[in-house]
Amino acid sequence: MRVLNGWIVCALALGCLAAPVPAADDLAAVFARMDQAAPTFKGLRADIKKVAHTAVINEDTTDIGTIIVKVPKPHDFHMLIDLREPDKKIVSISGTLVEMYYPKANEVQVYNVGKGHKAEMEQFMRLGFGSNSKEMRDAYTVTYGGPETVAGQKATRIVLVPKSADLVAMYPKFELWISDATGISIQQKIYEQGGNYTVATYPNMKIDPNIPDSAVKLNLPKGVTRRPL
Repeated sequence: MRVLNGWIVCALALGCLAAPVPAADDLAAVFARMDQAAPTFKGLRADIKKVAHTAVINEDTTDIGTIIVKVPKPHDFHMLIDLREPDKKIVSISGTLVEMYYPKANEVQVYNVGKGHKAEMEQFMRLGFGSNSKEMRDAYTVTYGGPETVAGQKATRIVLVPKSADLVAMYPKFELWISDATGISIQQKIYEQGGNYTVATYPNMKIDPNIPDSAVKLNLPKGVTRRPL
């Protein structure tokens, strides 16, 4: 799953007038919004800004593009990330299959995590995208982070620590910013061992239940080279 690295947000005003609400109650409110959104979630479209931080050189790199997510039925997850700046590349994820297309090289790198890791793959990719509170609590220890504004939306940050030893060995912590309006994640932060992290923000998000299959598939030119990883 490491090849996916890089790949997948009013309480303050009220605080002046009333006693603080316990964090457990605030977290329950986030879970309630997620559980309301999950049963009907079929897909979304959004812009994406992905910032990758490399700790050893204290440097950030930024990619800009679009993302489309399609979940036609439970356990059937598809995603297309089209990064346009600074260098064009497109990532398609369908089940356990990951395809990364680099137009300049006219090459597609192909990686399949295998059926044995399908559950972990789905768990990783659905972070905040239609997952419900039970699925999240089964896979992570979740704590309340607090209210924030992200991409112009009021959101609530939550902190997730994986229960899976294999996953936590690679990614010790995640942060999600769950939109107060939609119950869907509008920002995700993925921490790696060694201090590296990636922040993905999704401005202009639109929930779309009618995304066609073609929208989440690579449209490749003739003669492209496929290279298994």
